[in-house]
Amino acid sequence: MTPARKLVWICLSLTSVSGLAQEDTTVRITLDPTIHYQTMDGFGASDAWRCQFVGENWPLEKRERIADLLFSQDVDGQGNPKGIGLSIWRFYISAGTTEQGEESDIRNPWRRGECFQNPDGSYDWSKLAGQQWFLHAARQRGVEKFLAFPNAVPVHLSANGKGYATKGDTRLNIKPGKLDEYAAFLVDVIEHFENQGIHFDYLSPFNEPQWNWDGPGQEGTPALNEELYALVRYLSRELSERKLSTQMVIGEAGTIGHIAKIMDDDGRDNQAHFFFNPTSPFYIGDLPNVEKTISAHSYFSVWPLDKQVEYRQTLHEALQRANPELGYWQSEYCILQRNDEIRRGNRRDLGMPTALYVARIIHNDLTLCHAKSWQWWTAVTQCDFKDGLVYLDDGSEGHTGKMGGRVSSLMQDGVVRESKLLWALGNYSRFIRPGMVRVKCDVEPAQSAEDGLLVSAYQGMQGKLVLVAVNLSTEPARCDLGATRAMEVYTTSAEKNLESSRPEAPQLTIPARAVATILLGD
Repeated sequence: MTPARKLVWICLSLTSVSGLAQEDTTVRITLDPTIHYQTMDGFGASDAWRCQFVGENWPLEKRERIADLLFSQDVDGQGNPKGIGLSIWRFYISAGTTEQGEESDIRNPWRRGECFQNPDGSYDWSKLAGQQWFLHAARQRGVEKFLAFPNAVPVHLSANGKGYATKGDTRLNIKPGKLDEYAAFLVDVIEHFENQGIHFDYLSPFNEPQWNWDGPGQEGTPALNEELYALVRYLSRELSERKLSTQMVIGEAGTIGHIAKIMDDDGRDNQAHFFFNPTSPFYIGDLPNVEKTISAHSYFSVWPLDKQVEYRQTLHEALQRANPELGYWQSEYCILQRNDEIRRGNRRDLGMPTALYVARIIHNDLTLCHAKSWQWWTAVTQCDFKDGLVYLDDGSEGHTGKMGGRVSSLMQDGVVRESKLLWALGNYSRFIRPGMVRVKCDVEPAQSAEDGLLVSAYQGMQGKLVLVAVNLSTEPARCDLGATRAMEVYTTSAEKNLESSRPEAPQLTIPARAVATILLGD
């Protein structure tokens, strides 16, 4: 039997201590590298909103530090990663509300965005300078894939002249007969950067169309499935005629339910069947430049924990019914839903509680939904909210400082703060690279989604195995691998940020309340 077909048995001895009594529980993890699930497309985050100021105005040293934290695959002198090595970077094509200023009605300038296209149809490619800085910084640091996405139609093409929709209207906010011009605009942007040496692997042409976006909080527009179908056809033709290889990944549904089933029966749900079931009259799986992948956001589907599991099992079954060849991306998430562990999104948390809460969701999205990609919402935030990986404040209060859209000084400079969530995401993104395959990984006895040990496994091109273990318990997990194998371990905990170690196999201890990536040699 070749090494690639060899079963790998790993035994872990988990020791918990209560008072004077000690109870040993052995957990057996069984890997079978011959049983494959999804091929991974990568892990990502977006530049939305904050990078426009940071990338253009902040001191170069601080910009470089943020870029290293997000993109670097290098290590320091002790062998510890300098960054989390994101493999997908999401570039926001905004709608022109910055040019409108106060007339945009969007009061928070951080939520406005420039538009490359002027109202007369000409282009100004110097716009979005801050975002372009991060785009180039990502490429320089080896990010493999780039994705472009809009939230709204350019304001000069919108039906109401705004970056948000008219109240009560659930249709795409665009002037009649302008859908082809909008498609041409998006492809113009893709083509411009292609000519500048930056290839956008993906275009995600609409965002959360199930929400009405009829208030001036940010750029956004609703859309009916039939309107999105028409837009995809225009985009497919434009990309194909210009011989661009950029693939569309559609969906970005507001919840996973909206791609899996009929939710409100308003023409904006059941998207997997609508777009990718071959029997649907709106099937797009045979169009050029359309990836056979659908994306959705994990919002409002993670609490309580039994429902987090149930919803993801139901989603995978629904996608398989719609089209067994259909892939799935979890393409946006941050903390919104109220829960009993970290409460809700308000108040930033740089520590392990939020990191572990999200690590559990990543694990379940990868293992239950078979997600090929997992993407966080916004990479950088200046808000007192659980929506970023790297946090900014003005440093006016010692270990913290003033935050939020009203702190205008943060458009120019501030303090950069790492979060444990950044590094916990790095336990996945830094080591599970595009093209790796998730392989069978069984854990016995079954572990609790509340406070157990969650483990998934991935195989690289050369057969190298990567395990990611999330220890939700307040006790360390003392592990005993059943065979002597070379190991590298990278641990994120309250005291460590992807700290590297090389324990002597078969002994391994995963600290309490920690995430560990284990690289297994031959």
